[in-house]
Amino acid sequence: MINLNSGQRRYLRSLAHSLSPVVMIGGAGLTDAVVAEADRALKAHELIKVKVAGDDRALREAIFNEMAERLAAAPVQHIGKTLVFYRPAEKPEITLPRD
Repeated sequence: MINLNSGQRRYLRSLAHSLSPVVMIGGAGLTDAVVAEADRALKAHELIKVKVAGDDRALREAIFNEMAERLAAAPVQHIGKTLVFYRPAEKPEITLPRD
């Protein structure tokens, strides 16, 4: 998992604001197929939004942490049913601020 400081997290949240979710997690929960799709999306985009169905906040928090770990990605934001993840590409397009 990638660690971000508060300035980097704030910057990524601002970039993610205009993004649409590219991965949806339904009633089956966090399956291997969902993780594989999120991995493909991170390889293509570096910064992605994931939408989680269901009203259980504790479950969404668990999914947020597990996805970050399984994807080796930075958990950027969990707000409502939307999760945001960042993982730099081999040739990153997003340049993070140092502070």
